[in-house]
Amino acid sequence: MAKNGKKQWFMPDAFYPVADHGDYVSHEAVCVLNTGDEDAHIDLTLYFEDREPRSGFHAVCGARRTNHIRLDKLKDESGEGIDRGVPYAILLDSDVPVVVQYSRCDTTQSELSFMGLLAY
Repeated sequence: MAKNGKKQWFMPDAFYPVADHGDYVSHEAVCVLNTGDEDAHIDLTLYFEDREPRSGFHAVCGARRTNHIRLDKLKDESGEGIDRGVPYAILLDSDVPVVVQYSRCDTTQSELSFMGLLAY
C-alpha cells in the first residue's frame, strides 16, 4: 500500500479571474494524486481577506488515481460556486495521504498564462 503524500495541504494564492478572452475559459484546478489503495475523501475550505471561511466543498480521488478538481465547476453543499475576482487561500483535508498540485490558467488577455505549483 503506497502512502505517499500527506493528509493536509495549503494553497495560499488562489484567484479565479473575472473575465475570459476568447473561447478558452480561465480556471483553477487542485490536482490530487492518490497512490494508495483506498479512495481519498477530500474537503476544501476557502479563506478570504475580508470574510469568514467557506467550507462544504467535497471531492473524491479514487485509489491509485488522479483527480483534477476544477474549481470553476466545484459547488459547495448548498450549490454555490467560488466567486470570481476574489483572492482566497485553500485548505485541503484528505482522509488518506495524497499529493496535491495547484494550477491556474488565466485567459484575461489574448496571451494567456498558466501557473502550476506544488501545494505545501
